[in-house]
Amino acid sequence: MCERNPTLSAEKAAPGIAKEAIALVRALYAVERQGSNTSVEDRLRLRREQSAPVRAELREKLFDWKEQLLPKHPMAEAIKYALGHWNELNVFLTDGAVAIDNNISERAMRRVVLNRKNSLFVGNARGGRTAAILANLTSTCRRHDIDPQLYLTQLLVALPSLRVSDLPGWLPDRCKATQKARLAALNNHTPQA
Repeated sequence: MCERNPTLSAEKAAPGIAKEAIALVRALYAVERQGSNTSVEDRLRLRREQSAPVRAELREKLFDWKEQLLPKHPMAEAIKYALGHWNELNVFLTDGAVAIDNNISERAMRRVVLNRKNSLFVGNARGGRTAAILANLTSTCRRHDIDPQLYLTQLLVALPSLRVSDLPGWLPDRCKATQKARLAALNNHTPQA
């Protein structure tokens, strides 16, 4: 009987290879932690200096391991998958703004998947459109570190007095920029003790 998770199957079938591969991947993430609070340019430079050699070593080992294993071996299939997506797995080495993984988007999609069942009962197309707009707004708020409930409360309070031309200023990213500017202005006008 097949196991549900092929990665676990591959790991059990070739624990030595799995341990070595995981150590190299951990080294890549260590570089990411080191560059997490740096500029995009500095992160890219750090990746090119430190991650690129680790990535090259990993690729070389993947080819070596592939030669050692039978084609239908679970680890050989995992290696084939990694090599088949090698370009996509290495985009982070070409752009410092690109994350090493897609965990952020996976977490964002989890909300969509969890909401899918509830969306079956929106009532009609108009309700579905409204639900999609609200989901988009709350996801955008989370992406910009804005409390969605506070944002929507402020928006709903202000909405009756807004003109249509004022609405773009209430988009979460612009709203946050406006709040930052207001705070900076207040800090500049605060008397020093």
